Amino acid sequence: MVSYARWQAVPLRWKDNDVYGHVNNVVHYSLMDTVINTWLIEQGDLDVENGKAIGLCVESHCNYHGSVSFPDTLSVGLRVAHLGRSSVRYEIGMYREDREDVIAEGHFVHVFVDRETRRPVEITGKLRESLEALKVS
Repeated sequence: MVSYARWQAVPLRWKDNDVYGHVNNVVHYSLMDTVINTWLIEQGDLDVENGKAIGLCVESHCNYHGSVSFPDTLSVGLRVAHLGRSSVRYEIGMYREDREDVIAEGHFVHVFVDRETRRPVEITGKLRESLEALKVS
């Protein structure tokens, strides 16, 4: 299993299942976004409503290795693979609750920009510290 700096348990919901009886692929992207933003808000003091800087997703990808369905709980791992001046690449692994079987692996790239001008801004302060904490050697 790959190393992650942060793990979050995510219970699946009834509505996550599709007509084929498993979690639909779009849910995986939503889970990645949720786990990342939970970390940024709780640990990086990101103010999504009024902050000067916001993170825009400029790239995302997901590889699917297995299926799950409600009422399973996923164990979602998060790490930072690259931290630049204004961008960050997260890597996310979604596993069964026991962390034995990988369900999906993906990445997400945020570019932090000024809320008004939408021009890139440097990642600084508590936000940078929280992202540094997610790096795995």
